[in-house]
Amino acid sequence: MWKTFTDAFYLNFVSDNRWKYLTEGLKTTLIITFFACLMGIVLGFLVGMIRSTYEKTHKLKVLNAICKVYLTVIRGTPVVVQLLIIYFVVFGSVRVDKVIVAILAFGVNSGAYVAEIFRSGIMSIDPGQMEAGRSLGFNYAQTMWYIIMPQAFKTVLPTLCNEFISLLKETSVSGYIAIQDLTKGGDIIRSRTYSAFMPLIAVAVIYLIIVMIFTKLIQILERRLRQNER
Repeated sequence: MWKTFTDAFYLNFVSDNRWKYLTEGLKTTLIITFFACLMGIVLGFLVGMIRSTYEKTHKLKVLNAICKVYLTVIRGTPVVVQLLIIYFVVFGSVRVDKVIVAILAFGVNSGAYVAEIFRSGIMSIDPGQMEAGRSLGFNYAQTMWYIIMPQAFKTVLPTLCNEFISLLKETSVSGYIAIQDLTKGGDIIRSRTYSAFMPLIAVAVIYLIIVMIFTKLIQILERRLRQNER
């Protein structure tokens, strides 16, 4: 049995340096996840601000309506379909780096969920905080930026970290547009060796290890946030 295992390991990972498919794929996965997360936070912050401003003041009606359409469409359709539409329809006649396309697709998708995270965080802050800011002479924008947002960001930070983990796993569908991410790397090995078990299990283990690391970091962050509140 041990010899069979070592032979399979050598065939799938050592022979022809096939392990590089996994390392290069992991690098691509992390790049897509990181930049898509940044894009999602920026986009989600803007949409969340517009939505919460409308709920508090009933201003920005047109922008709020646009944001509601964006949230409905993005949250109501599969991310893989959005990825295919952006690649084959939006950029169908333009030569664009596939990684950039993936970042845009996952960033737009993540932004819809981050927007609701920010909106709920802002709306959870006591209305008295807004009144206190206005009584100090701040206008609405200054009160939101200096008083409301720091408290809301502290509240939603753990949830944002969990969104990062979800985004990391969602990028596994990048192979639909022929991006060699981590999942695609394992599939390439499978197609070369005709052995599905070991390369796919390796991909699953790598994802699991990364998620466990980030989950542990989130737990540490949450403990420190609770300590700061005492």
